Amino acid sequence: MPVRVLGPNASLPAPEEADAHGLVAIGGDLRPERLLAAYADGIFPWYEDGLPILWHSPDPRMVLLPRELHVGKSLRKCLRREPYQIRLDTSFERVIGACAAISRDGQNGTWITREMQSAYARLHRHGYAHSVEAWRGDELVGGLYGVSLGRVFCGESMFARTPDASKVAFVWLVQQLERWGVELVDCQVHTDHLARFGAREWPRQRFLATLRALVQMPTRRGVWAFDPGFRPNV
Repeated sequence: MPVRVLGPNASLPAPEEADAHGLVAIGGDLRPERLLAAYADGIFPWYEDGLPILWHSPDPRMVLLPRELHVGKSLRKCLRREPYQIRLDTSFERVIGACAAISRDGQNGTWITREMQSAYARLHRHGYAHSVEAWRGDELVGGLYGVSLGRVFCGESMFARTPDASKVAFVWLVQQLERWGVELVDCQVHTDHLARFGAREWPRQRFLATLRALVQMPTRRGVWAFDPGFRPNV
């Protein structure tokens, strides 16, 4: 199936039209309206500097049900020690910048381009994109960010500068999301790291059917904060 090249005002095609590699379309822009429509339909941008915007909907899709979160023994011990202060939405642009800057095995450069950083910062200002941060004193040492729609959280990227910082932040986030009624965390593609948390692969058809129902629910927009007195159950 040929991949569609988007004109300035063209809508994204259906995710079911993706090619064998999950590529749905090429081009377009990262306006908030387009990004939100894409996420609501199971599509996300993923490309590198020097390339046009590439829109993806992989099959299978990696997902985590918050109630199935698995926390390993050593991480549980770390969480009980509370080595970090975990916060929501206090430093979104620093988190996405750190995710872009961190070195990753097998990658040259980053897919979180400056254009992407600006686009998700706009989504954050609109109340749809959120950051979770691990702090040690005044130092930001880990975190992650993603997009919230309905009862779905779409995870984008995470970083850690100290041991377990992003893992601790992730556990705090997922357990808080469960309390808020979020039913699905979209992890996009398989990684061993996410599989250890209990994430698993779904066929695209199952993922899309679940997503399209859950994004019809009200979205918790605005600046997030943890519930008063919240601590992970470990």
